[in-house]
Amino acid sequence: MKVPFAVLMVAATLVLAPVARAADHHNITLTFIRHAESTANAAHIIDTSVPGPDLTPLGASQAVAVAINPAPYDGIWASTMVRTQETAAPLSAVLHEPVDVLDGLKEIPAGDDEGKPTSAPQSDAPKSWLRGDRTARIPGAIDGDEFEASFNSAVQAIYDSGETSPVAFSHGWSIAYWVLMNTRNADPAPAKDLLPNTARVVITGNPDDGWTLVSWNGMPV
Repeated sequence: MKVPFAVLMVAATLVLAPVARAADHHNITLTFIRHAESTANAAHIIDTSVPGPDLTPLGASQAVAVAINPAPYDGIWASTMVRTQETAAPLSAVLHEPVDVLDGLKEIPAGDDEGKPTSAPQSDAPKSWLRGDRTARIPGAIDGDEFEASFNSAVQAIYDSGETSPVAFSHGWSIAYWVLMNTRNADPAPAKDLLPNTARVVITGNPDDGWTLVSWNGMPV
């Protein structure tokens, strides 16, 4: 019996579709690096404004150190803040890769705490996000759902680029809270300590199947 061509095409589509979907969900290894020391860091002042402060001379030397014997990253990303782009610049020069900028990688806005000393009490809202209350809002700023949606958009853009070993220069709190909120094996305990300047956090996975934390500030998980 002769099978109509249209039927054959439908059958082929049904057979091939699951394979195509599986191929789309490939895993990548994504490295986050916190920016080097900024002038606000040195002054112990909260500054989450965009574009924000420059690096200090110490921060500039830390950025150069990041580019010494680098991993074979195939893409470099940074937030809209000056300090991440300045930290990424030496690595960009060494790897001959451009720095792509994404708004979603920016720091969690401090809201009413902006401009205060870092030693002053700050909003506990982000800690509530780790306990599952994403509606908790930083006074004068955003809640957990808004933060996660913004950072998710950046991670999705990095994934959609097709790069398999990208590096993203971001900020201490945004890296820490997004990773702790979105990796299946994360321990929330590290959130009590801010990641130091140029600290690395490495994850693997993809936006559809989820992410696994590989290392936190150089410590394997």
